[in-house]
Amino acid sequence: MLPKLITPKYVSFAKSWLPTLSFFGAAGGIAVVHFTDWRLVLDYVPYINGKFKKDE
Repeated sequence: MLPKLITPKYVSFAKSWLPTLSFFGAAGGIAVVHFTDWRLVLDYVPYINGKFKKDE
């Protein structure tokens, strides 16, 4: 049933929208990091994690 729904027309349509969707996905990811606590997100990046160690 699924091959009947996915025709070459829809495959070409999806391929043409792939760059746009990836751009909006990346922009949305950056917006999430910007509007949330950036330290919470960037603590999982290995290089940046070592730069901001808390002195306790």
